Amino acid sequence: MIKKTLITFSLLFLALLWLISWQLNITYFIAGTYSVASLISFLVYGWDKRLAMQHGEHVIRVPERTLHILGLIGGWPGSLIAQQWLRHKSKKRSFIAVLWLTIIVNGSALSSLYYLQLI
Repeated sequence: MIKKTLITFSLLFLALLWLISWQLNITYFIAGTYSVASLISFLVYGWDKRLAMQHGEHVIRVPERTLHILGLIGGWPGSLIAQQWLRHKSKKRSFIAVLWLTIIVNGSALSSLYYLQLI
């Protein structure tokens, strides 16, 4: 249930960004940036999952910091989708807490930009 909810939440957020951009006749830059960052984030999660499954601890993997930075710059929808769909980084509580913190910080920044009419 939670898996579907988080995936739906992420996809609805991206769809809402595109809809708002179209309805308010504002630049598609923000929606495009979030979409591309989400795709990149999803792919990086997938790559890290593959490394973990094939090589375990015997290979240099994607640092968690990198995954969080991708989420912070707008790729968090892709991060949530990958986390749920690929079952990657979905049990480590400290990682999940920081991921949600990046989502809150990113959402606050986006809201502030809109409120200040910078987008």
